[in-house]
Amino acid sequence: MDTSVNATGEQEMQSYQNVVVMRHGDRIDNFEPLWAATAARPWDPPLVEAGKVRAFCTGRKFRTQLGFPIHRVFVSPFLRCLQTAAEVVSALCAVDDVVVDPDRMTSDGVQIDPSKLKVTIEYGLCEMLNREAIRPNVAPKDGDFDFNISELEALLPAGTVDHAVEKVYPEVRTLPRWEETVMGARDRYAQIIKALADKYPSENILLVSHGEGVGVAFSAFLKDVLVYEVEYCAYVHSRRPISFGDDKSFTAGDFELIPKGLTGISYAPSSTMVNDPSAQADFI
Repeated sequence: MDTSVNATGEQEMQSYQNVVVMRHGDRIDNFEPLWAATAARPWDPPLVEAGKVRAFCTGRKFRTQLGFPIHRVFVSPFLRCLQTAAEVVSALCAVDDVVVDPDRMTSDGVQIDPSKLKVTIEYGLCEMLNREAIRPNVAPKDGDFDFNISELEALLPAGTVDHAVEKVYPEVRTLPRWEETVMGARDRYAQIIKALADKYPSENILLVSHGEGVGVAFSAFLKDVLVYEVEYCAYVHSRRPISFGDDKSFTAGDFELIPKGLTGISYAPSSTMVNDPSAQADFI
């Protein structure tokens, strides 16, 4: 519950739901070009150590600067997102003040309270399944992206996974189809963000996804703008006023972008991008 000031200058209580959408940390194939040549899953790179550090520090920033608790985390099934979520969640759930220690750079050795939040893998937050996002030379030949959800859940901090949550994405046990269009992927991200917020209206949620998803979360608030760069662990914070009825129904206002909750995103008027053939999005 946040406090707001009404037209007469008096303080009144207004409930807001907060949604944070962030990109994963630094992926190994952008730093070690030969990694993919010998990888069993070259389309699913892990984080480099610097990526884990960046993710943990971002989680620490969330904990100390957001001004509200995160109740629930949803994460793409890709390894880089799961590793990012693991670091962020560890920072958010740390039981003591080691998380604010500037010398503490990763989750190694951090004790957590898993009751502070719950985590769920959500297919709808996955990478764009097309050649614009997944390099053609590493994509599965048959377009079959194989994920073992039980194995992936084991990568998340113990006790934080909510096994009871039903997936929001329509095809509960499958990913979007390979070679989805860019516009189709953007529509998917927009729909999944709204659906998750509506499913948990009384909770503040964090979505760990990919660059295109963060771009969609941002561009929804500005007309005639194209996002051309999303840095590792960049994030967008939006919120909406919300009220609840006695029958557990809720009424929500429109989401608004919180400017101070915008980090690591570069954008320009869409006319500039269209007229500049050298402009290229950097989301991979």
